[in-house]
Amino acid sequence: MNLYLLGTGAAVSDPHRTTTMLAVEEEGRVLLIDCGGDVVQRAMEAGVDPARIHALVLTHEHPDHVAGFPLLIEKLWLLGRTEPLPIYGTAGAIRVARALFDAFETASWEGVPEREWHTVAHHAGATVFSDDTFDVTATPVEHPVPTIGLRVLGASGATVAYSADTSVSDAVAELARDCDVLVHEATGTIPGVHSSPEEAARTAAAADVGRLVLVHLAPALSPDDLERARRVFPATDVGEELGVLAVAPAPV
Repeated sequence: MNLYLLGTGAAVSDPHRTTTMLAVEEEGRVLLIDCGGDVVQRAMEAGVDPARIHALVLTHEHPDHVAGFPLLIEKLWLLGRTEPLPIYGTAGAIRVARALFDAFETASWEGVPEREWHTVAHHAGATVFSDDTFDVTATPVEHPVPTIGLRVLGASGATVAYSADTSVSDAVAELARDCDVLVHEATGTIPGVHSSPEEAARTAAAADVGRLVLVHLAPALSPDDLERARRVFPATDVGEELGVLAVAPAPV
């Protein structure tokens, strides 16, 4: 399994970071997670072929996670995609994505891919979708609007969890239990809204994951922030813009 960090920033971040967007690749299929920016451009820059996009998951309705949706569909259409695109997400994220796309006049776009909308149930362990490549489940996390964290199991047996936007939450630790990689937001402590790097590290330690990657980063994450996190969970790294992580299941 390959995990692509297509974006690692918060809504406003350092100049070299765009909004947090992820791609998980397994057996030649690509699962996109969120599209607050130009996700196709970022995927191409990271070496991901947009023709391999299998599905999109929207974790919540905030602009830095969904505002790029119309551009995603336009670019896939211009690149020649004809098959429908399955889209999974919270009810609010689906509502906003549909409204954003419908705001544009697309009647002349002959052959634009159909959008297949799937609302994810808002409870712990909810099935997002499952097929012969991916098994994706979701759990509600702590944010001002309904938001889901994700657990992705690939056919290889590798597992990646993503906290999405959340304050520190036992639900994320349970979602990520024994995962090979936890991608966790680290904007800074805002109760009910966001988490600090150290709080993300505590979650990683509680979940006994193999590795922690910090994303959704505010401007100028300090070395002290990272050091405090590593004291709690040594296998902590700051997400690198357009970084690629090879994820393999831990030996049994």
